[in-house]
Amino acid sequence: MELSTQRLLLQPVTAADIPVIHRLHSMPETDEYNTLGIPGSIAVTTEVVNGWCNDLMQKVWSITLMDTREFIGLAAMVFKASRFSSAEIWYKFDVAYWGKGFATEAVEGLLQYAFEDLQLHRVEAGCAVDNIGSARVLEKAGMQREGRKRKVLPIRGQWSDNFMYAILEEDYRQQKGR
Repeated sequence: MELSTQRLLLQPVTAADIPVIHRLHSMPETDEYNTLGIPGSIAVTTEVVNGWCNDLMQKVWSITLMDTREFIGLAAMVFKASRFSSAEIWYKFDVAYWGKGFATEAVEGLLQYAFEDLQLHRVEAGCAVDNIGSARVLEKAGMQREGRKRKVLPIRGQWSDNFMYAILEEDYRQQKGR
């Protein structure tokens, strides 16, 4: 399933994306609040990407600029059991594209897909408490901070707290005036 926003194209990740994903995952700035860690080799990245592609409970997209098709990041939706009608989203962007509204635009596109196409009830996201940029993205996209999980994220050998965010379908409809 391909998604698009005003400036972005989100396409399902394939094996052809492994080199750019490896480069993204190897950036110290993008790893600062990530539990995955910097991959030791492209073989590690290949294993991660193959896992995503084979996991029926999640969709992972490569994010490119609409006009140039330049790779700028990743986004994903991990589905809960169907009876919960919910999913968790995550995203990761090349540092050169931070602060330009692309992450917020991608999250808004994921929310539109979740609520308008999939008819989900709830979408969640989390971020390390020190990841102020990601918290702002989630809040600008209309998600509400619901709580804090203590020492749940293993980041570079330390345990970090995590803020939990969510938006309900009714919140989304109200924000969109629908």
